[in-house]
Amino acid sequence: RSSSFKRAIANGQRALPRDVLLDETGLGIYKRFVRYVAYEILPCEMDRRWYFYQHRSCPPPVFMAAVTLTQIIVFLCYGARLNKWVLQTYHPEYMKSPLVYHPGHRARAWRFLTYMFMHVGLEQLGFNALLQLMIGVPLEMVHGILRISFLYLAGVLAGSLTVSITDMRAPLVGGSGGVYALCSAHLANVVMNWAGMRCPYKLLRMVLALVCMSSEVGRAVWLRFSPPLPASGPQPSFMAHLAGAIVGISMGLTILRSYEESLQDQCGWWVLLLSYGTFLLFAVFWNIFAYDLLGAQIPPPP
Repeated sequence: RSSSFKRAIANGQRALPRDVLLDETGLGIYKRFVRYVAYEILPCEMDRRWYFYQHRSCPPPVFMAAVTLTQIIVFLCYGARLNKWVLQTYHPEYMKSPLVYHPGHRARAWRFLTYMFMHVGLEQLGFNALLQLMIGVPLEMVHGILRISFLYLAGVLAGSLTVSITDMRAPLVGGSGGVYALCSAHLANVVMNWAGMRCPYKLLRMVLALVCMSSEVGRAVWLRFSPPLPASGPQPSFMAHLAGAIVGISMGLTILRSYEESLQDQCGWWVLLLSYGTFLLFAVFWNIFAYDLLGAQIPPPP
């Protein structure tokens, strides 16, 4: 990342075309979309102008688009194969997938990440895909693929590890850990910079987002403890939602507030990174030793 737009102005390297970016006229469709993204994501007018004038369409925001497309393809493949488009976890063949996280397969470490490609049904996939595209793509356009992919995958990994600690018998599917990390980080950033945000109807939109996210968590809790159909084992846990939200509010808020500055120059970033690393280390040892020491009754893996 470059140093700072403020430093560039001070050094006379760049002139400000206008005081307010919204005064720009005669823009094409894409540049208007870039301006819309700037006002949606960034709280400072100087940051918005800096992003608008230095933005390039290459590389495009490919990470969130690729993740969403992969999730849709995987869901369609399993749906067509099982002829089941809702409550897929009730199908025994679905739970045999090598992508699903199951406590009986903890040694297969890739499952702690690949579960994000599997979904319970159309409603969960639709909710996650919509939020990933509406929030994740603009965030990736502004903050770059490295920061947003790290935040998303950190939420996904924290979700599965939290389930392995707090809900030791439950499997896990869905990308809600990463989705909630992005959403909670963005909402927290809006709240922390409320006066500077210029996105329209921000209060109404925040209320709607919180209602939708709360409803999704409530639905996940209902499926976990009051399954609508007889099942051969525990249904997927909801703890990934909460873990992703915590990652977003803590680590994600620092990432989104540091648009111009390098993260490695901030003490708070290293504290959060150390805390996350400590959690990962604790979770690894928990998965290696705690299940045997506590005598956890793990359902037989499919």
